[in-house]
Amino acid sequence: MSILPKAVWFIENHYARRPSLDEVAEASGTTRFHLSRTFSLATGQSLMAHMRGRRLTEALKLLTNGAPSILQVALEAGYESHEAFTRAFREQFGVTPEQARDGHVIPQHLKVEPIHMNTVADIKLAEPRYEERPAFTVAGLGERFTMNRTQDIPQLWQKFNAKYDGTAPHAVPDFWYGINAEWGEAGQDFLYMAGVEVTDTHDLPDEFRTFTFPAQRYVVFRHADHISTLQKTYGAVWGSWFPENNVDTKNMNGFFELYGVEFDPMTGEGGIELWFPVRKG
Repeated sequence: MSILPKAVWFIENHYARRPSLDEVAEASGTTRFHLSRTFSLATGQSLMAHMRGRRLTEALKLLTNGAPSILQVALEAGYESHEAFTRAFREQFGVTPEQARDGHVIPQHLKVEPIHMNTVADIKLAEPRYEERPAFTVAGLGERFTMNRTQDIPQLWQKFNAKYDGTAPHAVPDFWYGINAEWGEAGQDFLYMAGVEVTDTHDLPDEFRTFTFPAQRYVVFRHADHISTLQKTYGAVWGSWFPENNVDTKNMNGFFELYGVEFDPMTGEGGIELWFPVRKG
């Protein structure tokens, strides 16, 4: 069993007692960094946010079924006081526990249900190809993101496209790169760059960052659907294809999304490629 199913099983059986990230990592047979990054990329949410959401969603079910004591529900959800529980509950659902018990309707997307690994496995990936690339450098705008802020990444692209699309110095034309790199120590935050390949790093705008990929081999996946469904492809790659093919991702320091001229940023259609470095076999 790979680390993700182990983590999902452990979380679902222990989330109520609020296990630490180290405990989940130990139960999964890996490091906290590797587990956090893999979980985030496979599911689109941070591990700690998932566990918190599971506790609160199960508490919500008790309240909507008429649980008489909110304090008792709070204690069962791992909170030491009514106040702490109410604060977390409101942050998750936008209402108080009392309002939820009184029948306030909670949007489904705010609830965090168990992860079913067969859902990830059911996503069919096109057969990837392998490519060798020499070293190259990408320059562009970059920010650090957590998994609960990835919805802001399109704004970074909008800023880049508005100011530099087609005008970035020394740019290689017709290709744009979305870089995922420099993950934080706990694997829950990362650098995302929107940029272009450059042949020279002189005279770049002051706000530009650069990231250099060494000469290496890549496995390349095609995401042909709308850009809004990209997380499903990431989930299938990290949650299924990598473990099934014994790909060592522990030292994967950076990977990228490659956007060609066929991709339409206005509609999100046209498809992109995901490039992941792999060791030469």
